[in-house]
Amino acid sequence: MCSSATVSSSEYTGRLAKTIMVGCLSAFGLVVALNNVTDYNSNFMFVRHVLSMDTTFPGNALMWRAVSAPWKWHLFYSLIIMAEAATGLLFLAATVAMARVLRADGATFRNAKKLVPLGAALGFLVWFFGFSVVGAEWFLMWQSASWNGQQPAFRFFITILAVCIYVQQPE
Repeated sequence: MCSSATVSSSEYTGRLAKTIMVGCLSAFGLVVALNNVTDYNSNFMFVRHVLSMDTTFPGNALMWRAVSAPWKWHLFYSLIIMAEAATGLLFLAATVAMARVLRADGATFRNAKKLVPLGAALGFLVWFFGFSVVGAEWFLMWQSASWNGQQPAFRFFITILAVCIYVQQPE
């Protein structure tokens, strides 16, 4: 623990709010990863259908992109789970660092926030790049009425980005 500094009530409240929000992002990433491990098959089916492109528009000219090897489906899914867990762990480390210095001087609290952009970047990589670029555009997930995860992914990465922007603002 850092020694206490004089921190105004509003500054403390802002720091506490930021710490809570980052903690919530940590819980989100870790719960998503836990769900994917403990109920592996549910979201594995999602990954399998997206990668195999078996629910895209019939006769589309981009079917050459389809991945039909089960081991590749498992590999993709494992990478997703690991990235979700790592996102949650980065946000957890940031939460702990921030909580420890809530009443410290400004420089110390700013330094404690340094993992937040890294967690946000990894979360953006998972839910924007992974779902919007790779899933929706490369594997044409947007064409599937059944296996389209664009809207949830959008909510996830926009929330992550909004919290990151807020946390980076001065108290």
